[in-house]
Order: sequence, then C-alpha cells, then structure tokens
Amino acid sequence: MKQQNRKTHWEEVYRNKATHNVSWFQPHAERSLRLIKESQIALNATILDVGGGASTLVDDLLGAGYKRINVLDLSAAALAHAQLRCGERASNVNWLETDILETEFAPQSIDLWHDRAVFHFLTSAEDRRRYVAQVLHAVKKDGHVIIATFAEDGPLQCSGLDVRRYSYTALHAEFGAPFTLKKHERETHHTPAGKEQYFTYCYCQKSA
Repeated sequence: MKQQNRKTHWEEVYRNKATHNVSWFQPHAERSLRLIKESQIALNATILDVGGGASTLVDDLLGAGYKRINVLDLSAAALAHAQLRCGERASNVNWLETDILETEFAPQSIDLWHDRAVFHFLTSAEDRRRYVAQVLHAVKKDGHVIIATFAEDGPLQCSGLDVRRYSYTALHAEFGAPFTLKKHERETHHTPAGKEQYFTYCYCQKSA
C-alpha cells in the first residue's frame, strides 16, 4: 500500500471508530512498559514509539517519569486523541505525524525504539528492508529495540489489511546480526470485542 493510501486508511479508522473500540486497544500497555523499564534506560533517554497514535503507552511513560518521548503515527486523528487524553502533559511529548518509512532521523539519535503492531503491516520485502534500515540508522550503539507483531497463530488481517505473522526467530531474522536478541515473549491480547489475539515480542539490543 502506498504512503498516501496508508495515511487515508488510518485517518478513516480513527475518525470513524472510538479509540477504545479498536481491536489493538490496551487500557495500559503493561508488557511494553515493563520491557522498557527492564532495558534500564535513563529517564532522560530518547524513546520513539512507532505507530503510537492513540496508544496509552505514552500516558504510562509520562507517569513513570520518562522525559524525552516521541510518538510517531501516520494519523493526525490518532495523535489528536492521545494529546487530548494527556491534557497539559501533551506538551512534554514530541508528536510526529509521519510515515516511519519516510521519516528523516538524525543518526544514532534514539536510545529505545518501540513498535507494537506496525511492522506486521509491512507485507513487502522492500518496505521491511527500509524499516530495518531506519532502525539501523536511528538507534544508538547499544540502543534498544522492542518490536511486537502478530504471532504465527495470530490473525491474518487487521483493520481490513493483510499482515505478516512471526515466530520470535523469524522476527529477529528480519533485523539480523546487528541486533542481539535479549528476550522474547508471547502475549495473549484480549480485544474490546472479547476475542483473543496472539502477539510475539522481541527485545533486542543493537550491537556496538
């Protein structure tokens, strides 16, 4: 799917459906927050939440005292929902309305890269190559990368779009040798509609 088509799709999703009713909604991003804390990054480390949109992770990160949070999403509507929810605290966050494949990052500028449920939408090999190149360019030496996708037995589609499903070994293989796999986990996510979705989480560290 081309960039403009991707943006149009996600704008329509967030304009037509309440954020607490989308299938990926979490009242609290508990697993992501725990893995971020386990990385032992400093509170003033630079965090990027890719596809963070209306996710509540930013609330939990602010509550935990992290000070340099960047939330990136294609959808202005999704970001607006999060900004409204955060209230005055929204001014403490850098909100980026952009496509992760097109964003120009300063080299080695990010301490921790987090992505829950963006990478699995990249069904073309070229898009995945570009994504990994972005991570290699932007994440600092010894920096941290947390990626979550649908597991091998997860859904075949999400929000009407095809996805790729991953075991932890296949997910790590997409990123390759520059990233040391530190930990992997499986999550059973309960959607607002009461269905179960299975996720694979990989926590890696970029080689020095």
